[in-house]
Amino acid sequence: MASNAQPSTAGSGNAAHQAPLPDPPTAAVIAAADPCVHCGFCLPTCASYRVLATEMDSPRGRIHTLKAIEAGRLVLDATVASHFDTCLGCFACVTACPSGVRYDQLIEATRPKLNAPELRTPAQRAFRRLLFSLLPYPNRLRAVLTPLRAYAGTPLQALARRSGLTRLFGPQVEALESLLPPLAPEAFRDTLPVVVPAVGERRYRVGLVLGCVQRLFDPAVNEAAIRVLSANGIEVVIPPDQGCCGAVTHHQGELKQTCELATDLMASFAAVIGEGRPAGPEPLDAVLVAASGCGHTLKHYGEILAAGPSEAGAPPAEAGAPNAAAAGSSPPPGVPAGASQPPIPSAGTPELAIAFAHQVADIQEFLDRVGPSEAFRAALQPLLHADGTPATTERPLRLAYHDACHMLHGQGLREQPRSLLRSIPHVRLVEASEAGVCCGSAGIYNLVQPEEAAELGRIKAADLSGTGADLAVSANIGCTLQIRSHMESTPRPIPVLHPVQLLQRSLEGG
Repeated sequence: MASNAQPSTAGSGNAAHQAPLPDPPTAAVIAAADPCVHCGFCLPTCASYRVLATEMDSPRGRIHTLKAIEAGRLVLDATVASHFDTCLGCFACVTACPSGVRYDQLIEATRPKLNAPELRTPAQRAFRRLLFSLLPYPNRLRAVLTPLRAYAGTPLQALARRSGLTRLFGPQVEALESLLPPLAPEAFRDTLPVVVPAVGERRYRVGLVLGCVQRLFDPAVNEAAIRVLSANGIEVVIPPDQGCCGAVTHHQGELKQTCELATDLMASFAAVIGEGRPAGPEPLDAVLVAASGCGHTLKHYGEILAAGPSEAGAPPAEAGAPNAAAAGSSPPPGVPAGASQPPIPSAGTPELAIAFAHQVADIQEFLDRVGPSEAFRAALQPLLHADGTPATTERPLRLAYHDACHMLHGQGLREQPRSLLRSIPHVRLVEASEAGVCCGSAGIYNLVQPEEAAELGRIKAADLSGTGADLAVSANIGCTLQIRSHMESTPRPIPVLHPVQLLQRSLEGG
């Protein structure tokens, strides 16, 4: 058990790496720490504390550290900053805290300050710059991945891993390679139509955020999402030039880049609102996303653009610019009042970002909210076991659902995904003992903190495999890649799929 001793109030590390907080957190953020009574309820839920077992690597320790910095009793140097860097931002402590401490606000306010050059080594800064210059930009990432198509998912990759060759390039490159899946041909071309019509009578009209990593590393998820939505009477609008939502950079405190990415994404939706509608712009009932890490960021666009650098936001939209909601439109049945009212912004102002965020929903959240059409419900068939036989009442298909942190703790969504999975005939959910514990992905955490992330990944994969389930289910691309990479080392590896992929399989006969 780790010591409960409070962190030292003396600065540590090389003097050249010592720096005051560039911009002290606001009084509101500091006030968020005041309710902490150091009870320790957060400790068992904290992923970093679990693997490091040190007080400064726990929410309680970081809160105490932040207070000491603000009081002038502690200098934010490279060593102190490293204890904030070990935080995965999973927000499990927020869910567990009986005092209502908003640790999520504290760590998000602290992240930008950790990016001061004095607090990282040149190698750390270079690696982060590489990630932030590639991951949020699908075309750049495609260019880098193209020569790897002959390697990923082939015997050559398996040989490189077994021989230990990947370890020669250091832990961060090894971690990056371990996440590399077989690269599907469709990942290298954008062939999705701008508008996918609903099958049968149209019930709703939604936009779909593809995700920068998901569209390249697991494009089958987006394809399944489109098929499921369409089969349920939902028209899908897909901006063809959409980029990253900013989740990758937001989770690491890169505010300026996040605001720029968010502004561009919102503009891409504003540009296609009239697609397929000869009469002009028509409301979207929701903007959906099939990756929970993206969804959490999208739902906070208002706060992000309000907190970000003022120069990152574009000027307000001109009068008469296309809106997502037609004046006077009313929400469709099953959608809360006001859900279809806010406009899709064409500029990055906080006010318009708030309106956009109000329309965002995880695809599972939306499907659970609106329910299935009669035709959709009737079309669902039992899934197939690995031996090709359909699931039955006597032999159901067992599913172990992994709660992605930004879904469970960030968005408060637990029952909706499970409800959707139970709608598939002859499915049985088996709960992992630690379904809500972070898998170690956490944005780019598994790349910048590879040792800690690998330990969490091994724990998660073993937990899911140990349930005896036939399949593991994950609703976040980062979690899926992380769990798959560590599932191979378990005694009983099982596939990891997104809920919408299982719904698609059920619709298509298993």
